[in-house]
Amino acid sequence: MAVFFTGDTHFGDPRALRFDHRPFPDLDAHDAGLIAAWNATVAPGDTVWHLGDFALGPSAARVHEILAGLNGEKHLIVGNNDGPGTLEAPGWASVRSYAEIVVEERPLVLCHYAFRTWNGIGRGALNLHGHSHGKLTPIPKQYDVGVDAMGFAPVGLAAVLASRRRRKR
Repeated sequence: MAVFFTGDTHFGDPRALRFDHRPFPDLDAHDAGLIAAWNATVAPGDTVWHLGDFALGPSAARVHEILAGLNGEKHLIVGNNDGPGTLEAPGWASVRSYAEIVVEERPLVLCHYAFRTWNGIGRGALNLHGHSHGKLTPIPKQYDVGVDAMGFAPVGLAAVLASRRRRKR
């Protein structure tokens, strides 16, 4: 069982196509593409931490349908665009604003928003976040795991860490 991270999927939100210049011709293709990429990456027994802004715009029934169609045990860290239809959808293993977890012996601080400092920063804890859609200059030990920064699919911790090494070259 693997652990994955993602965020800022913005299912049902036409602004994602305009503001983020996502490579999909329309909203239906956007949502279908993100679902396919998720399910190609995540197995049913895996865990996914979604760091906010899951959906904006679709009905509660459509949010439930999308969530039910995604592989894995899903945890939501609430984002600024997550309304009642997302927060109350059946299918979340947990819904909260903040979490501290350990993955592969690495302490992680999870929030929709990037922090300037966080618990455990001096002891190697990483801050994983969404919200900035790959546009925020990161500080050390901080990673944007949203789909715009990480290639439209959930990513494991090794890929998160490798993303920074690739950019430094």
